[in-house]
Amino acid sequence: MATKYLHTMIRVTDPDATVAFFKLIGLEEVRRFDSEAGRFTLIFLAAPGQDGIAEVELTYNWPPADGSPAEDYSGGRNFGHLAYRVDDIYATCQRLMDAGVTINRPPRDGHMAFVRTPDGISIELLQEGHLEPAEPWVSMPNVGSW
Repeated sequence: MATKYLHTMIRVTDPDATVAFFKLIGLEEVRRFDSEAGRFTLIFLAAPGQDGIAEVELTYNWPPADGSPAEDYSGGRNFGHLAYRVDDIYATCQRLMDAGVTINRPPRDGHMAFVRTPDGISIELLQEGHLEPAEPWVSMPNVGSW
C-alpha cells in the first residue's frame, strides 16, 4: 500500500497576515484557489522544494454575503484535517470499516473520503488518479461531522 502525506489544513481569519507569518519561518506560497461559488480561498504553502510533498493549506472562508458575522474559530475549529493520497480509496475505506472505523464522508465520487482518528482528528483520504463511483460507496450517507 502506497500512502503519501499531502497537507495539513488550518482555517484562517486573515490570509495575508497568516501568509506573512509562514514566510517568516521560510514557507512560500505555491498555489492559490478562489471559489466564488463556495465563498472560500485555499492557499497552499511549502518550504522550498517541498511543494507537492509536504504543504500547509490555509482555508479562508469569506464572510457571508448577507453581511452577518464571519466564522469564529474557537475550540480547535481552525485546525481542519490531515490529508493522505492512497492508491485505492475503496480498499482503504473498506479496510478501515472492517476495523470498526466510521467513514464520516464516504468516497461517493471515487476521489475523496473523510474519517476521524480515535481522538477525533479529521483525516482526508484522496484517491491517486480517479476511480469510477461504485457501490456501496455511492449510496452511503455522511455520518457525523468531518
